[in-house]
Amino acid sequence: MNDMSFPSRPAVLVVEDEFWVMTDVAETLREHGFEDVCAATGDEALPLLEQRPDIRLVFTDINMPGKIDGIALARVVEERWPDKRVIITSGRVRPSEIPENWPFIPKPYDPHAVAKRIGALLGLA
Repeated sequence: MNDMSFPSRPAVLVVEDEFWVMTDVAETLREHGFEDVCAATGDEALPLLEQRPDIRLVFTDINMPGKIDGIALARVVEERWPDKRVIITSGRVRPSEIPENWPFIPKPYDPHAVAKRIGALLGLA
C-alpha cells in the first residue's frame, strides 16, 4: 500500500478524550471489520478528517478539552463533508440538546452495540 491508498475496510473516526473508552471502542470496531482512526479531541480530529477522505463516520463524545467540542465538530463535519455520517455520545448531555438528525448513543454504552449501529448507518448491516 502506498501513501495515497487506504484500507478497504470502512474507516471510523473515534473522538474520545477518555483513553480507555476510546481504546475499547476502537478495538471493538476492528473486531467488527472497521478500521479505527482515533483522536482525543475535536482539535485533533479535524486534521485527520482533512487527511483521510476514506473516513465514513465520526463517532464523537460531546464534552472534550480543547476549542472544539463534539457538537461543534459534528457541525463542521456536516458542513464540510456532508457525505460523512456522525454519531454523538455523551454521559452528560440529554438527547433533547442535540439536533434531531444526529444519532445519539448515551453513555455508558456497549461497544458492540455501537459497532452494529455504525454498520447499520453505513448500510453494512
